[in-house]
Amino acid sequence: MQALTQAAVIRLDLRRHHGVHPRFGVVDVVPFVPLSPSGAPLRPGADLTAAVGARDRFARWAGQQLQLPCFVYGPERTLPEVRRLAWSTLAPDRGPLRPHPSAGACAVGARYPLLAYNVWLAGGDRALAAGIAAALRQPAVRALGFDVGGRPQVSCNLVDPLQVGPADVYDAVSALAEAAGVAVAGAELVGLAPAAVVDAVPPRRWAQLDLGLDRTVEARLAALS
Repeated sequence: MQALTQAAVIRLDLRRHHGVHPRFGVVDVVPFVPLSPSGAPLRPGADLTAAVGARDRFARWAGQQLQLPCFVYGPERTLPEVRRLAWSTLAPDRGPLRPHPSAGACAVGARYPLLAYNVWLAGGDRALAAGIAAALRQPAVRALGFDVGGRPQVSCNLVDPLQVGPADVYDAVSALAEAAGVAVAGAELVGLAPAAVVDAVPPRRWAQLDLGLDRTVEARLAALS
């Protein structure tokens, strides 16, 4: 992660970036997630001590070596709180007190497994996506609505994906969209999912939901070993 972060800070310039998702750095978020001895991500309630230690070491390194301001999140505060308060009432925990001129800042976290999951609409607009996102929000689901390249998107963070998983969110978005006369165009898993989340979904729905056994944390770790 250090090599990737260093390369991004050297090569990328946030001042030339255009996008709609919340971000304040070229390396926007670096989360550390506790794993079991088998490599499975641990659910909420597990000990975060090791993840917090890794988080703090990374933030200290990035602040000192790259002059990259780092805001930490985890037991102390959530990532949404960091995004809302950074540079106003919340100063960086490590690194300079001003944004890096081209790389911005970084949020470094210690957290449990989270799924970044997007559902695309076949019609409507950003207002419809935002309204659906508002209806979805609950403790286990964070959601926002965007217009991404002219396409409405309901973008979600599934905070406890074994409690509320991708199938639950997809079906809820589909029902809300259909009530407005709009169909769902597809789904997008961003990154990897714990194997338990994929296993909880019938295989016949994996293609529809953009899931697969090759898209799990455990499969990626096994391929690297």
